[in-house]
Amino acid sequence: MTYNVLIPDSVHPSALDVFKSAPELHVTAQGQMQRADTLAAIANANALIIRSATKVDAEMLAAAPNLRAIARAGVGVDNVDVKTATANGVVVMNTPDGNTIATAEETLALMLALARHVPQAHSSMRDGKWDRKSYMGTELRGKTLGVVGFGRIGRAVAKRALAFEMTVVAYDPYIPADIAADLGVDLVSLDEIYSRADYITLHTLLTDETRDMIRGENIAKMKDGVRIINAARGALINEADLAEAVKSGKVAGAALDVYAQEPPPTDHPLIGLPGIVHTPHLAASTEEAQIAVAVEAAQLIVDGLLNGTWRNVVNPSVLGT
Repeated sequence: MTYNVLIPDSVHPSALDVFKSAPELHVTAQGQMQRADTLAAIANANALIIRSATKVDAEMLAAAPNLRAIARAGVGVDNVDVKTATANGVVVMNTPDGNTIATAEETLALMLALARHVPQAHSSMRDGKWDRKSYMGTELRGKTLGVVGFGRIGRAVAKRALAFEMTVVAYDPYIPADIAADLGVDLVSLDEIYSRADYITLHTLLTDETRDMIRGENIAKMKDGVRIINAARGALINEADLAEAVKSGKVAGAALDVYAQEPPPTDHPLIGLPGIVHTPHLAASTEEAQIAVAVEAAQLIVDGLLNGTWRNVVNPSVLGT
């Protein structure tokens, strides 16, 4: 039997190498496709490999009567209507390992840039200035880092922060305390994260419970001068509330790689504020990470369609239907 695999996003060509050993799979990979073109092409697709640009909503799933599997080349599946996919018998998978180191390193880069005003000092020098007084920094050593979400990425960040001689505390209701303890990290309540941390970094999934978790009422619980890093999902932060907290000085600064709307609107409340470091969703943008997630996503499809071996399934109930 021949299966049709559609790749409507730009994934690393290494994914195609995986399919060379699986002639039963016919792959369509034209680079980044417009939504209308994807809706037309998906009618015959048995499997889909996506990144973050393609939104697999109810409309797209309705246009895909033959779809059996979706592989997300990345961790988050908030661009997939998992509930409707499950109702339609579609297996949804992700690639949680490939982005781990890239995202952890980006988080530390953002933290250091925030602590030492690296982007602002760079821009100042590019403008011909030699201004040392305006960019007095702060050391990471001796500071407390609060890690919200202690999965693969959160743990990788913690290991690196400990090497900087930071104290690390973490919040994750799904992680056993002994896993954190083995790394020298205490699991604490979210309120304790807010009250103790000099830096807070977000590594949790976007859910109804975590949406807008960084908002006015929780910012009020934080230490004065706290710094916030987000390389997870933009909607974890109420951006208007954070902007007000930065303006008031309650929050000393923030480093953001992700935004509630991407690309962010021109009137975004945080862009242009002093003390904010911005990058355009670069956490997974390393050559190594893109190869890893592309290869893993392709292998997930091969193993699932040809061998009935489904891994990294985010909606496991579908396998019992």
